[in-house]
Amino acid sequence: MARGALCLLALFGVTLGAELSFTLEPSDIIAVQRQPLMLHCQVDGIPPITTQWRRNGALVVDGPAHSTFTNGSLLIGHFQRTKPDGSSDEGDYECVAENPIGLLVSRKARVQAATMAEFHIQPQPVHAEEAGVARFQCQIHGLPEPVISWEKDGLHVDTQDERYTLLPTGVLQITGLRAEDAGMFRCVAHNSAGVKHSAGARLSVSGSRSSVYKEPMILVGPENLTLTVHQTAILECVATGYPRPIVSWSRLDGRPIGVEGIQVLGTGNLMISDVGVQHSGIYVCAANKPGSRVRRTAQGRLVVQAPAEFVQPPQSIARPVGTTAIFTCLAQGEPLPQLTWLKNGQILEPSGHVKLRNNNSTLTIYGIGQEDEAIYQCIAENSAGSTQASARLTVLWADGLPGVPRDVHALALSPTAIQVSWAEPAQSIQDIIGYVLHIRKTADPVEMEYQEAVSKSTLQRVVNDLEPSTSYTFYVKAYTSRGASKPSESTKQSTLGEVPAPPSLHTRVVNASTVQALWEPSGKQGQPQGFKLFYRKVHSDLFTGPLTFSHNVTQCNITQLDPSLVYEVKVLAFNQHGDSNATMRFVSLKDAIQRSVLEPPCNCVKDEQSKSSITGIIVGIHIGVTCIIFCVLFLMFGYRGRLVMCKNMQERLTTAQEVHNGPVDCSTFHDTLALNGSSGQSNGGISGKLSTDTNELERLFPEGGLDQPFVMEETQVSSALDETQISVLPLDNFSLAEERAAAVEQPHMEDDASSRCSDEG
Repeated sequence: MARGALCLLALFGVTLGAELSFTLEPSDIIAVQRQPLMLHCQVDGIPPITTQWRRNGALVVDGPAHSTFTNGSLLIGHFQRTKPDGSSDEGDYECVAENPIGLLVSRKARVQAATMAEFHIQPQPVHAEEAGVARFQCQIHGLPEPVISWEKDGLHVDTQDERYTLLPTGVLQITGLRAEDAGMFRCVAHNSAGVKHSAGARLSVSGSRSSVYKEPMILVGPENLTLTVHQTAILECVATGYPRPIVSWSRLDGRPIGVEGIQVLGTGNLMISDVGVQHSGIYVCAANKPGSRVRRTAQGRLVVQAPAEFVQPPQSIARPVGTTAIFTCLAQGEPLPQLTWLKNGQILEPSGHVKLRNNNSTLTIYGIGQEDEAIYQCIAENSAGSTQASARLTVLWADGLPGVPRDVHALALSPTAIQVSWAEPAQSIQDIIGYVLHIRKTADPVEMEYQEAVSKSTLQRVVNDLEPSTSYTFYVKAYTSRGASKPSESTKQSTLGEVPAPPSLHTRVVNASTVQALWEPSGKQGQPQGFKLFYRKVHSDLFTGPLTFSHNVTQCNITQLDPSLVYEVKVLAFNQHGDSNATMRFVSLKDAIQRSVLEPPCNCVKDEQSKSSITGIIVGIHIGVTCIIFCVLFLMFGYRGRLVMCKNMQERLTTAQEVHNGPVDCSTFHDTLALNGSSGQSNGGISGKLSTDTNELERLFPEGGLDQPFVMEETQVSSALDETQISVLPLDNFSLAEERAAAVEQPHMEDDASSRCSDEG
């Protein structure tokens, strides 16, 4: 009954969102030595609520030095940085609140003692010209940050004078120097820890030389700064020169600086109030000579950090037992916050059913049970600060939920199937509507789990499509209309192994009696432990082998083979589960030998063969063109030679005409032709186109060049050639000698000329 009331109370608290929460958390503080210190903490939630404090993770015990108020605040009566026993009141403090719902831890509050160190930068003497610029600087560390002021000759410097610029960083700038500005300067630092004075530094002002031109020069440029949001940034820039340079500011990335919260101090210092992350960047100070483009620049980087803050804090949820609970926590800040989860104030470590993902932004709890009911906190922390948010997980229990399925067993059926069986729960089985079988690879994380629904009348399930030789984990839940049972005990089982897939096989003839077999394993099925090689003559019944090789051997040379036969080669893979199917190849040494005789060996690669083919084509083209050129030249020179020979014949005939100076005797020409014919017969014969040549002579000599009809006697001509043509040259005033003797004196010459000209025709 008490448990049921507590569950209802918890559920009521979840509904109202006020089960346990902080309304006020402690803040970072700087404490003063030997002064009281109060750390505030206020909690709201279901009573009774108890509050405690922890310093650096250890519980703070109430006593004379520490007291906890009923509202949760802690009082340190006499703060001490170092106590006589060596302990300290400094540290990180957490407020811890607890009620029947759970335990809650506040953000960490850093408590530090106020301090003031010695000056680590003292002001230095300055000698400057009248109308020039003087700058003094001092730096000192302290908590809180010391406030710096300046004294001149023991009196407070009047910063109301616009020529005097006092920067929050402790820098004093004086522009437009005058003789009365000379004196002894020192800085004064003060905070809650006390007041300190620096050493003095003298300012000397000499006569004016302002009329002499000076290039612009930046004496002091901006420093690199790292600040937290809402602080003030001072970017210093001191420039000199004559005429006085104009100081301007810009961002290196080209973005506008803006105007809100921006102020120029003195003659060129940039102050940005209430800085934000958007102000981060590189700032460039430029000293420009008036009326020209002459300029000098200096730059400094501003980094603005932002403490962690939540974009999406975790939300309280209520889930039935056996289901999955998911909390989401998203935070932002600069730099990016680190996320840590607590369960009832203790750091939550991922376990079998508790998983953290997405850089700890998602907390997933699988198969929740009573032990998972708690307050979960998300702590977001970076160098600029920390924050926390909490949420409660309520595990719902309802009457009539089924009991846990029993006796879960798994049996491997094949390399890809396992049968899972179970027994009904021991109680509350009448309202069961079904079962859910949860399945995952044992090596996989819980979130890779998947489920299969099973009818209530079936107490077994065959899970298919599994991977061979792989271990799987199974458990079962029973379901009613009110919810699920707790998960059953898990059981593990591995699928059966499988034989390897057949390897691929290739063969290569090495020489007349050797064949090389090369194979590659297949990754589709089980992994091979080795390979077996067999070979035989094609018509033989028995194989030679097996030759057994380890899994890393993938080739073998088969020697002492008969070069006149065809061989069958086969390879198979094997492992502890058996042999694969064999891959076979046939190889003929005889064909390979014949090819090697007919085809010259070539070890060229494919690219070289392609290049050789192209080279052959080009060489063939060149040879063809060369042949054509030679043929043309041959024809030209041959034609020219025949013309010269025919011309010589003409000259000889003309000479004979001049000697006899008489009418041409055609019978002589006839005899000459007959002689040519006989000569031609001796050289291979003349065809029967002589009548056509007679007509051609009559055409050439139409005015009686022939005194009597030209009649060619029929001559029996025996020719070894099918046809030889006699071409008649159209010579002007061509005449033949009257006397036969003149024509017969040189028969060989005329015969030679006729032969050559006929070749031309």
